[in-house]
Amino acid sequence: MRARNTLLASGHRTPHEEVDAYRVLAQVSPASYLPLLSKALQRLSYDASRGRPHPDSLALCEEAVAVARSMDMAETARAHVLYEALDSCQRELYAVGRRAEGLAMRAEMLAIGRAQAELSGAPVAGLDKWAAGLSEEGRYTEAADAMTELVAAVLPLGPADGGLAWSLLEWIAALHDAGRSGDALAAFQTLVSMEAAEATKDGGPMACHLYSLIGYAQMLDRHGRGEQAALVRQEALTLLTGWADTGERRSWSSYEASFWAVLLSFSGADGEWPASDGPRPPSGAAPMTWSPDARRRYFDSRDVLRDEVDTLAARATEDPDRYLAELVRLHRVLTVRSAVYWEHRTHLFVERVRSLFDEGVVLARRLSQHDPADGTRTLARTLIDRSTFCIAACEFRPALDDFREALGYLGEAN
Repeated sequence: MRARNTLLASGHRTPHEEVDAYRVLAQVSPASYLPLLSKALQRLSYDASRGRPHPDSLALCEEAVAVARSMDMAETARAHVLYEALDSCQRELYAVGRRAEGLAMRAEMLAIGRAQAELSGAPVAGLDKWAAGLSEEGRYTEAADAMTELVAAVLPLGPADGGLAWSLLEWIAALHDAGRSGDALAAFQTLVSMEAAEATKDGGPMACHLYSLIGYAQMLDRHGRGEQAALVRQEALTLLTGWADTGERRSWSSYEASFWAVLLSFSGADGEWPASDGPRPPSGAAPMTWSPDARRRYFDSRDVLRDEVDTLAARATEDPDRYLAELVRLHRVLTVRSAVYWEHRTHLFVERVRSLFDEGVVLARRLSQHDPADGTRTLARTLIDRSTFCIAACEFRPALDDFREALGYLGEAN
């Protein structure tokens, strides 16, 4: 009776009071209250009032999974309730470094998704999380297969308000990491074509079309298709020239900046620094989809990188032959990780990372003067990096100036 009164009473009740009430009522009427108890435990696991996990969040999420498993197998809602509970629990497992258990829960989520898809005909839920988990473990071939299956299911459904673009980015990266360069380039062409069509009919940001062209050209270069890359960059130049003075036709919130940040982090495989002794975030995926421990390792490395860059800067002044190229490379790693970190903190993004892009250009100019053979292409790439940053910062004329200068160094100026 007290439990029912808690739920029926007007006024505010805490998540903890709600869980206590459902724990009691689930013993009396499991069919009605076990699903509610599982969801309430998940809500309690994250303290919304303080914006951080509950001290016992993992235990609460494990209890939510146990509660969902205890539901009658004949209950139609059981699969959905269990899927959601597993999803909450796998995040907590990853957060405390219990990665094998987290991946096992993602596998169970995928099994539920497959069973549900057979009944509904909808795309399989859980494929994206499974692919990301595989990628973080270095199981790139399996990750590529999972993303190929997902894209085959969602591609016919169309752009879906930008949702398809994120799947395509993850697919491209997974194919590339698996060594399937031809498939990766074909997938990138699919993304470019879709973004072009969306921009033409005002269904998506023009900036995303431009970013996809630039990223496609970089991948073509990476795989020895320089002539085709040059043509794609000319297409990007035409597009940027046409709207450098006007920018986007309308505001797209922060969607296009997030798209840019993902492509930036993928563009050079981030130099693979520091040496990997733990999970590497899945390239091509937005940071919010990374596992908590991979995200923490990636971003926490920035302080160490800053110290390493400062140390190398002094050495490069004394011995540029030995240290300058490595300084330029490592500085780009710091720049990329910082840009990805600050991108979704929109009120601080531009001011926090502008100096890094400017420093990168200065260092690349030094390298170009010291070693014209290799340094000139590095300078062009660094200028293109800053050009895309300027676009993300809505500074279109400086973006065009940097892009034109970069093409000049590549021998592609009109």
